[in-house]
Amino acid sequence: MVSALDGAFVGLLDSLKELVRSVDADLLYRRSASASIGEQILRSAAAIEQTFGGLTANLWDDPFEWTLPETLATSESIVAYLSEVDATRQRAFSSIDGDQALTRYVAVPSGEPKTLIELLLETLVRASEYRGCAVATRKILSG
Repeated sequence: MVSALDGAFVGLLDSLKELVRSVDADLLYRRSASASIGEQILRSAAAIEQTFGGLTANLWDDPFEWTLPETLATSESIVAYLSEVDATRQRAFSSIDGDQALTRYVAVPSGEPKTLIELLLETLVRASEYRGCAVATRKILSG
């Protein structure tokens, strides 16, 4: 189960990188009804970074400040950020010692402990939803 979860996060991050590379620079931060493609991609990555940063370094801060469009203005800078998020994911998964570890409880900022698998699945769903919004926005803006 650990390897399947890890693979799902790898696939999600890889698909975010491909999405960034497939979007014309002028469309990356063009707003549609809610948020731009770039903003949705950054939100997806930030959800992953927040969870894995919390698990590896107990830093549960929202990475809002360093994931602003002004900070990550180009496709290249976004892909570099996604690679940093991937490195954090790798560190976290390397410390999970088998499927039994997924049933352990972890303290999260809300104060209510969650099992590791619950936390990882919630993060995967939230990050995937942002990715889906980015894909939908690309379709809207691309015509």
